[in-house]
This record gives sequence, structure tokens and C-alpha cells, in this order.
Amino acid sequence: MPESSPTHKQTQAHVYISGTVQGVGYRYSTVNKAQQLGLKGWVRNLDDGRVEAIFEGDRATVEKMINWCYDGPPAAKVRDIIVEHRKAKGLKGFETRY
Repeated sequence: MPESSPTHKQTQAHVYISGTVQGVGYRYSTVNKAQQLGLKGWVRNLDDGRVEAIFEGDRATVEKMINWCYDGPPAAKVRDIIVEHRKAKGLKGFETRY
């Protein structure tokens, strides 16, 4: 039996990270880590002090990225993360949004 197509393994996670996550290089580090892992999506700061991100890729890699978010860069102090899993949309690249 043929293996399922890679698109079936694709997922998207919509993530909100709270704590000391702005002004500590969190977005920059997130872009670097996501690109290193080959994920698609984006990251941005929110007016309420949180960081919001979309990670899209295979489920195991997305979970690895979410786990990284609990620590983030050295100066970050993550208090909480909210994750909502969604169907992948076929995003291209990984960027910082403003």
C-alpha cells in the first residue's frame, strides 16, 4: 500500500506566547528557528505584549517548534502558551509581520 501523501501530514499551529517575550529577540529567534526547521508561517508582536505566530509543516516539526517556544531566546521568560491546531493552508516562507 502506498504511503500517504506528505500534504496529509501537514498541520498548522496558531500560537500565542505570553510573558516577557517582547524586546528580548523573541521574534528574531523564532524566525531563525522556524527557518532552520523548514517551517512556513509568520510571527509578530501584539499590542497586549504577547507574541503571535503561525507554524506550518509536518506535525512532528511543528510540535518541536512549539516546544522551543516554551523557552524561546535566553532573555525571554515565557509564562503561558496557547496553541490552536488547524488544517495546513500551504503557506510559503517564514517571515516577521508588523
